[in-house]
Amino acid sequence: MQYTPGSDNGSGASNSNGSSFVHRREVRASNDTGMLPIVTTSRNYAGSLELDKLIASLKELFAQDRQTASQQDSTRCGICYMHYSVSELCYRDEEGFYVCKGCERALSKTNIPMLRRQQKH
Repeated sequence: MQYTPGSDNGSGASNSNGSSFVHRREVRASNDTGMLPIVTTSRNYAGSLELDKLIASLKELFAQDRQTASQQDSTRCGICYMHYSVSELCYRDEEGFYVCKGCERALSKTNIPMLRRQQKH
């Protein structure tokens, strides 16, 4: 039996997940960019509002990180990898990396050996 687009191969499951996947794959194949189309669901589930808020806050955080990274005097925290101004970071000479205030508080006096040292600015 050969598959033809839009057929259900006699299974009667034309609205199953497999058929939906095949349809999205066909749309992607015909799309110049190769991106899948946006799939929306009308389902509401417990916690969806919190998840939406979390995603929005992460987008904002990463936008702020990209903005900070574009500044000339910025570098990454060696622990959380977020960008900060060098003046906001503390360089840990013994381990050889910068650390932000939040990570410094969490690390306290714990030594973290690093494979590669960050250059001190």
